[in-house]
Amino acid sequence: MHKKLDVKRELGGGLVTFMTMAYIIFVQPAVLSAAGMDFGAVTFATCVSAAIATAVMGIYANLPIAQAPGMGENFFFTYTVVLGMGLAWQDALGAVFVAGVIFLVMSIFKVRKYIIDAVPNSMKHAVAAGIGIFIALIGLSESGIIAKNPSGLLQLGNLGANYTLLAMFGLVLIIILVVRKVPGAILWGIIATAIVGAIFGMVKYEGIMSAPPSPSATFMKMSFKNIFSPQILTVIFIFLYMDMFDTVGTLLGVADAGDLLTPDGKLPGSNRALLSDAIGTVVGAIFGTSTVTSFIESTAGIAAGARRGLSSVFVAILFLLSLFFYPLIKMVGAGVTVGSAHFYPITAPALIIVGCMMTKSLSKIEWSKIWIAIPAFITLIAIPLTYSIADGFALGFITYAISAIAAGKAKETNIAIWIIAALFIIRYAVLD
Repeated sequence: MHKKLDVKRELGGGLVTFMTMAYIIFVQPAVLSAAGMDFGAVTFATCVSAAIATAVMGIYANLPIAQAPGMGENFFFTYTVVLGMGLAWQDALGAVFVAGVIFLVMSIFKVRKYIIDAVPNSMKHAVAAGIGIFIALIGLSESGIIAKNPSGLLQLGNLGANYTLLAMFGLVLIIILVVRKVPGAILWGIIATAIVGAIFGMVKYEGIMSAPPSPSATFMKMSFKNIFSPQILTVIFIFLYMDMFDTVGTLLGVADAGDLLTPDGKLPGSNRALLSDAIGTVVGAIFGTSTVTSFIESTAGIAAGARRGLSSVFVAILFLLSLFFYPLIKMVGAGVTVGSAHFYPITAPALIIVGCMMTKSLSKIEWSKIWIAIPAFITLIAIPLTYSIADGFALGFITYAISAIAAGKAKETNIAIWIIAALFIIRYAVLD
């Protein structure tokens, strides 16, 4: 770690970090608006929660790690909790808030380590990769590249449709930029696709700058009336699980990339970093957005020289300034309506690429050990095929318990696995 603060280096690193993760400003409102939430209010909540969490990370933890509503958690919020389970988005926000408060308490009392250590690495990697495939599937569907046939099965979509051609242009461009390691590749791809869409009249240009959108449609709209129902408790558990492992995994990965770890492998200020994450999640739920977590894209800023919290403070400022460019955000994220169907040709390519990046953890699963491979595989395929992160998660852990017994590994398996599996079995028995 650089002992002397280099302001120019920190600001440059912060700019790179922001550029590589700014796609979330466009994607998050598009994803949550599918759950019936107001696009502008979610945009406000996204930028504000990201700014607060990242500022706390920079000032309190002094780490060059940026935070924002996480990919995966947002899809669980919309496609599993609201559209899949039929819960109101207000109930989902309440679950996010409670999970954030629990995570905050766990961080204060430092009990998260025991839970994280209890879950097998294979399941951690399988869940991450399964979510990645799920996100890519959504991206392929929202781009029009794949579609459902009359029987409900997936098939190739109408590749000649204007919106699909625009999405394929964006996908090809982002692939080229990512492969060429261009900083902010996804953001530049989104911007270029939006410009092409505007030229051909597929998206409506509404200006560049304006006053920030109002947060009133989602501010303090959390609902707790069903908080103790089996459904909501399951949702809270999944949100908490995803937040813990996303944050811890990302923190360690980013710290390792930036040579921020101590000789014994510890990250200075790690507990403060977790607190900033929890604070961001609570604030995000209050304003109206899903779980906030650390972004792996922070490694790009570290590669550009960021080593201190000053870079994070700069990223926070840029998130707040983004609110004044709401017309552009709305143009990019609003999507295209064709009949009764709605497509997102500008942001969908980003989902496909992000999904690809999330599946890299597959290489860390011990596929040669069949009793480990089977539950990992079940988790991996169940998440996208059931269109539910919660169900994929549940089926994977139930299978892990069964596989451990069959392999004679029951005594070696952490008691937390048995508790998790039993709770999911009870959940299905009660609800189904």
